Amino acid sequence: MSRVATRNTGPEMVVRRIVFSLGYRYRLHVKNLPSSPDIVLPRHRKVILVHGCFWHRHCCRAGRPPSSNTEFWLPKLQKNVERDQRNVVALQGLGWQCLIIWQCELKQPDAVALRIKSFLAPEGSER
Repeated sequence: MSRVATRNTGPEMVVRRIVFSLGYRYRLHVKNLPSSPDIVLPRHRKVILVHGCFWHRHCCRAGRPPSSNTEFWLPKLQKNVERDQRNVVALQGLGWQCLIIWQCELKQPDAVALRIKSFLAPEGSER
């Protein structure tokens, strides 16, 4: 598992391209924020977290745990979910808004782009 990438993953790169194409500039993996979020837009006080469906237990087909060695996988994956929840609460407590993009959603990049655009648009206006 040490070879499992945590940064610059394929799904993260897709989301970064979408955000950049929308005209936003961002910082990556800011270490002084809880969980070191994938994409940070300091000017807007918003972060985008890109979650892999398997590792973060999404309710899609790819998020199902393996059927073998469940006594190892289930607690491990549950700890990931609990850590994600703590991190989002901590970020919100610091005044940051969070958007979670799931890996399976990237099959429809136009829909993801619309979600990101509406999330990043200033309150009360369209960009």
